[in-house]
Amino acid sequence: MSLILSEITIGLNGQLLVQDFSCQIEDGAVLSIVGRSGCGKSSLLNMICGTLSSSFNCSGRIILNDNDITDLPPHQRRVGLQFQDHLLFPHMTVGENLAFALPRQYQKSDRAQWVEQALADCGLTGFAERNPAHLSGGQTARISLMRTLLSQPKALLLDEPFARLDATLRDSFRRFVFAQVDALGIPAVIVTHDEQDIPDKSRVIELGQAQ
Repeated sequence: MSLILSEITIGLNGQLLVQDFSCQIEDGAVLSIVGRSGCGKSSLLNMICGTLSSSFNCSGRIILNDNDITDLPPHQRRVGLQFQDHLLFPHMTVGENLAFALPRQYQKSDRAQWVEQALADCGLTGFAERNPAHLSGGQTARISLMRTLLSQPKALLLDEPFARLDATLRDSFRRFVFAQVDALGIPAVIVTHDEQDIPDKSRVIELGQAQ
């Protein structure tokens, strides 16, 4: 699997944010995107997953696993987006939050198995009936990520996913996230301001610089 961005250009109100941005991210690899605030990092992620506001002008092509997804609606792109706010649905249990992300074709018994496996994978076996309000920050972050992964994305976008965690949680969750990307073998893009969040220093692009 691979994610290819070809000549991506994004503008807003006459201001050019991203110009002729091109790259290829292979399966299991993580591309880190850095740059000053307002340089278009989050806008680039939103364009990839199909949620960029119509107030932006954009062009270029997005190819995921040899399929051009540029003009597809978000729910057909199979791209997962993880934000810095790890919000769970407060009216659902932990298990219900996880099951919500599963594709509709799964039967009830299969859904329960997927949920239990996800909880085991993130070290939270037995948490299915927990109220999300009773989770710690690190537990919430792990459940949020697993919910995103249960939607079975073919690529993962990470918009400063560690920013709201303290130093200890940040380090452990960072390692957990990148281990999941490697295990699933999907291409990933992370936007960050923190050099410690960059898993591969050879795969870094700074927006606002010559590309």
